Amino acid sequence: MGEIRMMNPVRMSCSAVADAVRAVLLALSFLSASLLAATASQAEEARDVLETALSGLVGQPIVIESVVPSPAPGISEVKILNGPVLYATEDGAYFFLNGDLHQTTASGATNLAEQSRSKIRVEQLAKIGTAEMVVFAPPGETRDFITIFTDVTCFYCQKLHREVDQLNAMGIEVRYLAFPRGGIPSEGATKLATAWCADDQQTTLTELKAGVDLPLNECVDNPIAAQYELGQIMGVSGTPAIITSSGMMIPGYRPAADIAGILGLN
Repeated sequence: MGEIRMMNPVRMSCSAVADAVRAVLLALSFLSASLLAATASQAEEARDVLETALSGLVGQPIVIESVVPSPAPGISEVKILNGPVLYATEDGAYFFLNGDLHQTTASGATNLAEQSRSKIRVEQLAKIGTAEMVVFAPPGETRDFITIFTDVTCFYCQKLHREVDQLNAMGIEVRYLAFPRGGIPSEGATKLATAWCADDQQTTLTELKAGVDLPLNECVDNPIAAQYELGQIMGVSGTPAIITSSGMMIPGYRPAADIAGILGLN
């Protein structure tokens, strides 16, 4: 009977294995090229979205120099030409600016973090109520209101207070909370307490802001310290700090006409 020779199965498969490896490498090469192309296309789309949003947000053209992957998954590093580096989602739908999360829109961007803070401010102010504020109400219909953290020794607080009549004439109620810049205790805190403790709070506050020398009076349980603490919690760092009825905070002085415009009352 003739000898039956068995072929080495390993030797038989070497060529097939090599072909398979080459096929896999070729497929990976195509896949890598496709992924790179998709990533480049997505980066260009993100660049367009972010350039439009940022330009609308700041009111002038913004040019993005590059959009590249960051070390964080799903987050891109965005380099603004002659500007800072921002971080955004890969599709450009969201970005971080000054620590706040923004959502891009067709004409600009929405500060989602500020929206959350605004909601919290409205809730915090609602807990106080107007009974603990010094309120200057319009003689006729109240169309809207603003709440102002104020200090009698602050120049721009004094300047804004001289425009309260204009605000009232436009139907804007002005609600004051105390925020002594010198802290507690301080001369400013004592003068604010004098206004809050007065029988005629509106006149006393007006006279103190005009520089009238009045007898000081810190009544028991005055709310100055509590309001100062609230201002700190709400992020007030200077006066005047204007908060709209929707909870938006406007730092610093704004003319009465500008405030009305922000409220949509022009």
